Order: sequence, then C-alpha cells, then structure tokens
Amino acid sequence: MKKSSNTPRLAALAAALATCGAAQAGVTVAGPGESYLTLSLWARSSYSSVENAAPDGSRSSDFSIDSVRIITSGKITKNIGGMINFERQSDESMRILDAVAQFELTEGVNFWFGRMLPPGDRANMAGPYFANVWEYPMVSQYPNAFTGRDDGALLWGNVLGGKLLYSFGAFQGKNRGAGLSNEGDSPLYATRIAYSFLDPELGYYGTNSYFGSKDIFTVGFAYQMQKDGVGTALAKGDYKSWNIDALYESKLSGGGVLTLEGAYYNYDTDGVADVAGGNILCTNINNCGGATAGDAWLVTAAYLIPTKIGIGQFQPYVRYQEFDPDAGAGKADQWDVGLTYVMAGHNARITGVYSDMESAAGVKTDKFILGVQLMY
Repeated sequence: MKKSSNTPRLAALAAALATCGAAQAGVTVAGPGESYLTLSLWARSSYSSVENAAPDGSRSSDFSIDSVRIITSGKITKNIGGMINFERQSDESMRILDAVAQFELTEGVNFWFGRMLPPGDRANMAGPYFANVWEYPMVSQYPNAFTGRDDGALLWGNVLGGKLLYSFGAFQGKNRGAGLSNEGDSPLYATRIAYSFLDPELGYYGTNSYFGSKDIFTVGFAYQMQKDGVGTALAKGDYKSWNIDALYESKLSGGGVLTLEGAYYNYDTDGVADVAGGNILCTNINNCGGATAGDAWLVTAAYLIPTKIGIGQFQPYVRYQEFDPDAGAGKADQWDVGLTYVMAGHNARITGVYSDMESAAGVKTDKFILGVQLMY
C-alpha cells in the first residue's frame, strides 16, 4: 500500500526535476516528508577525423570520451533543495561542475548560491547535452571558470504564466590574481531576460529542441559586465558583453518538426587587449584571460523527419557561425552540416557532422565527427 501511494509522488518529483533542467532521467528516491534525491548519469563519446591534426601533420583519427557527468539533485523541503554535479576531466579525474543551494522564496522567486551557470546566451544555458549540433558554438565566449560555470549568487524566476524568465546574479568573474587586472576583486554581474510568445519554457536552464513536444518562439537577451575584467594590473579595462538570441520550433502538419535558431553577440574589452589564457599570470587562476573584443553571430536550422526508422527518427541540420574581432584583419567562420538519429530526445542520440572552418588568420580546416550521447 505504501509503495503504490509513493509512485505518483515519485513521478511528479522526477517531472519537476526535469522541468528545472537538473536531469532528463535517472533514479529518484523519496525521503521523509517532501524530501527526495535524484541520481543521473550522462555521457558523450565520439570519433573525430581532423585535417592536419595528427602529430606528423597528416589527418588525425581519434576516439575519445568527451564528457561524463554524475548529476545529483533533490529537495530537503518543498522550498529548499540543491544539486551537486561532477564532470570527468581529460586526466580522468572528477571535478565539481555544480554545487548549488536552492531556495524557492515564493512563487516565481528563486535564490541560488554556489557554483552554477551564470545567466548567458541560450547556447550556454542549454550546454552541449541539449544542443542540436554536436560541438559547442565557438561564437559563444562568455567568461567562465569551468565548463561555463562560476561561483556566485543568483536570483531568478518564471512569471507571467511562465512566459517570462528573468535572472540576475553576481559572480567571481575574471582575472582575480596578482598582476592581473582584477586585483580589486570586482564581481562579474550577469543577467538574462527571455520571453516565450508561444508555449512557456519553464525553469532556469534551456534546450535547443523539444522535438515537437512544444511550439516555441522565445527571444532572449543576456548581458554581462565586470569592472577591471580584462588586461593586467598595469593595463586594464572593463569587460562588457551582450547577446540577443531566438528559438523557433513548430510541429508541422505532416508531423515533422522545424527548428530555427539565431543569436548575435557583442564583446567589448574597453580597448584593452586581455592576457592570453596560457599567460604565466593565469597560473592556478580558474577564470583568467582570453577575452576578445568583436561581434559574432550564428544561425541554425534543423528538421526532424516524421517517419520513424527502427527505434528513432532522423534530424538533418545546418549551422553557420562567424566571429569578427575588432583587432586584426580577418574573421573566423564555420559551417556545420550534420544528421542526428534521435532515439529518445536528448537522452539517446547519435550524430554525424562535417565542419568546414576558417580561422581569423585564414587557416582552413575540415573535420568529421561521429558522436554518441546517452543520459540516464
């Protein structure tokens, strides 16, 4: 009797957790009262073939484990919860990805404290696991300490029937260290506002596709700034960046799903050249250097074919992105053309993508990736 009465509650808890972006699947264990804990395992692996990338200068051919994540989240009471997530690094050690205390102060008002994603563009709020294209876009260049994350505090909520997402936070930010621009420890401030004109997108995190489960037209705006965020102690400037992005997705009359996405970015370093990420001043500094002033944009189109073949559906896609730096003569751009086999939404998919890239220095490179993603 007790087991059957818990079943609806567990289902509701798992659904709520998925809505907030903490997990798409996993095991949920009910605790005393309203408490619960959910564990999820995510993994991405790939085969890549890259022009001129082998040690002898020939075409490389590599298999790799791109990402392994352990996702844990839950609630102590209805209004108090948290999450602690881990990411496998290249040396196969595990590092803290997120560590967040979460408080729902009232309906539509949430306060988070710890390590998390600061408000930014849709690409970062979705991350690689919820993207249409296998690789994270090179035009999304907001500063971060590790995989888009930073330590800080955040106030956010969904209001107006879930149509409007607001978020504002203060974070550690860039270049905190001796000899760097931010010796005064100025925080980075970040905000994102997004409005959904069709179905609401609930939660703080995002996705690049709902695979037809919703009709979406959402426009978002993000802004970040930090005093003394770029350069060195002897030559420093303020960091400012903003972007506007939009996602449109609709299930067509024939059953297929059309997805269109676009974003524009502006990065400003106050006329100061930031230190390179590998500069000796950046030793043991998590979020250091690498900011480039310029304008960037991307567009993506995808179509989920309605016919089911085997256990999934095919989704061809194309993406173009371009970064035009303020300094220097050239711009970097990239075409991605791919085909994804979608078996269980973002939880299980296989993709093949060909990329044609040109750096700001005019170096051209092509690449092929076959990627596999599973999330439980």
